[in-house]
Amino acid sequence: MAGTLYVVSTPIGNLGDFSPRAQEVLSQVDFIAAEDTRVGAKLLNKFGIKKPQISYFEHNRKAKGQLIAQRILAGEDCALITDAGTPAISDPGYDLVDICLGEGIQVVAVPGPCALIAALSIAGMDCGRFCFEGFLSVNKKSRREHLEDIREEKRTMVFYEAPHKLLRTLEDFYKTLGERPIALVREITKVHEQVWRTTLSEAIAHYTQEPPRGEFVLILGGKQEEEEQAPAIGWESFWKRAFPSAWPSSRRPRSWECPKTAFTTRRWSVFHKRNNRTLRAERKKAARSPARAAGRAQRVFLIPRAALYRAMQ
Repeated sequence: MAGTLYVVSTPIGNLGDFSPRAQEVLSQVDFIAAEDTRVGAKLLNKFGIKKPQISYFEHNRKAKGQLIAQRILAGEDCALITDAGTPAISDPGYDLVDICLGEGIQVVAVPGPCALIAALSIAGMDCGRFCFEGFLSVNKKSRREHLEDIREEKRTMVFYEAPHKLLRTLEDFYKTLGERPIALVREITKVHEQVWRTTLSEAIAHYTQEPPRGEFVLILGGKQEEEEQAPAIGWESFWKRAFPSAWPSSRRPRSWECPKTAFTTRRWSVFHKRNNRTLRAERKKAARSPARAAGRAQRVFLIPRAALYRAMQ
């Protein structure tokens, strides 16, 4: 009977994040496939786990992947771990999972720390829809093509980056995508964890003067559609058409230039008595319900109500 491949998440900085289930699985499997056996040994020794390891990383994944799959088919259970975080996420582990699934081997997730999700949760940026872009290629052509592909991306984008390449990456973002909001999450779950929300230009200026340290998760805002603006109309025309009954036939107040002064408690001596009463009534209605005033204006000007709210502020 074939064994099972367990995809086990490991801490990304704080060892307290290592789940009891993950420890139990690593203690019970027959062997462990580790991205770096030296890093794996430190983790296993910390928790008193004694299991043989086999190296599995980017440059040997083809040969070792088949070997690991054959051992699992022979009945052994294997745990796949990476240096930090969840295997197969921007990691060669996806290839081993693909091989095992192709051989009909059961693959079980043992979830835990993931820098991608942890960074999104504390960045304070829109993550209702997002896409993970991983590391940018060091190859100039591939890097340029990658950036061109995401130029029109509207979702929030997440990247991983090393400190010695951070400044170049920020500059490439700015050159290709223009000014964007960005959150830089540094050394997540570690002692010097930091979240900095800023813009690309400010981040470039900062790290030009101060070399970055630590591993970074970059959360970049997507392309924003240009907000629909209210038509350029004078406030005189706006209120005259929205509230015709409150507009005097003879004169208008000189300070009637914006909606904030249109509905004040100031006494309009230039109004006829009837118009004064009507204007006060309209002011009270608008004060009780700004939506009422915006609704009337919306019907007059046929523009989105959200644009009217912005214009009335």
